[in-house]
Amino acid sequence: MDTRASTRPSEPRAFITRERVGVALLFLMNGFMIGAWAPKIPEFASRLGLSESTLGLMILIFGLGSLVMMPIAGSQIARFGSSRVSKYTSVLLTPTLLLLTWVGNIWAGAVAIFLFGGLIGAMDVAMNANAVSVEKHMRRAIMSSCHAFWSLGGLLGSSTGGFLIEHIGVSAHAILVTILAALMIVAAWPVVLHDAPHPDEHKRGGSRLPLSPLPWLIGIMALFCMIPEGSILDWGALYMRNELGASVTLSGFAFAAFSLTMATMRFAGDLIRDRFGAVLTLRVCAVISILGLLVIGFAPNASIAIAGFAFTGIGISNIVPIAFSAAGNLPGMAAGVGLSVVTTMGYSGILVAPSGIGFIAEHTGLAAVFAGLSALILVVLLLSPLARHADNAHH
Repeated sequence: MDTRASTRPSEPRAFITRERVGVALLFLMNGFMIGAWAPKIPEFASRLGLSESTLGLMILIFGLGSLVMMPIAGSQIARFGSSRVSKYTSVLLTPTLLLLTWVGNIWAGAVAIFLFGGLIGAMDVAMNANAVSVEKHMRRAIMSSCHAFWSLGGLLGSSTGGFLIEHIGVSAHAILVTILAALMIVAAWPVVLHDAPHPDEHKRGGSRLPLSPLPWLIGIMALFCMIPEGSILDWGALYMRNELGASVTLSGFAFAAFSLTMATMRFAGDLIRDRFGAVLTLRVCAVISILGLLVIGFAPNASIAIAGFAFTGIGISNIVPIAFSAAGNLPGMAAGVGLSVVTTMGYSGILVAPSGIGFIAEHTGLAAVFAGLSALILVVLLLSPLARHADNAHH
């Protein structure tokens, strides 16, 4: 493994290092691209003449792109290291929003959204792997704050998106987003932690699925709290617009309010968890998100719905980083094995499950869907004792 470990000091390194800034910029850029896409979805759907169920299919293609490219990214990380894979996928991702803006028919739209989803997912795996390498390098937890930068990017992209589309037009907005994303990559490029490839992990049966139920149960926790997250990303603006009669700008605030509270709580997440332990933190978060989803579902107007989105963001904020930490610290299991199960299950919740919501929503409406999603968080609450494994990270 790492022969240099013996020469390193054992105390944690400085709180902010170049490598930490580099990986934070990657998370920020990835979140920014997804955030900028959220307010474009209603326009994309009307330009291509998509109903709720065909939009659901498009969102499914986005998810399939990710699920196809995530394992490929994983094997490339083993061959080339996470820094190279995250840099190259970020460069390929940059122009995809322009493609989505300029496609004129359903087939071109499907290809563009497959590439967009695939590169978002591939970059996601690579930057999370790089964050793990930076944690080891710095000897301190940074995962929650990396995910906070992702949420912050989502917030910047979604809160400005609706406003910019309304005032400067769809194409100008996409060009502006592309330039800003490129600038973030240029800033990150020289400071991303360069990690060595891990061919030994690649060969050591990393592809075998674990038999222990633990990573699968923790995967269910990640899956069940990322389904609501994906649903808010994909359907929040449409719900605000179609069922609560909000303007384009106000509709963009659904995901923005969610991202704002989520980012804020993720910046505090590592400290809160160290103070109260992972299990209690997870339980309180689960209860708050159940209440938030019920508020969204039963909201009589757009303002109360936005408050519900904000509340849900507080709740969901630290469930995923805790699940990831728990997966990486399971007893008697290589960190990569547990993490690969939990990340793939979790991200399939954000990517694939929301596509099914379009089909349900045509029969029930989105209000019933958002209220119903609270039942998934109830399952997370029942599985909360498993979060104790996350605390092993510090011992």
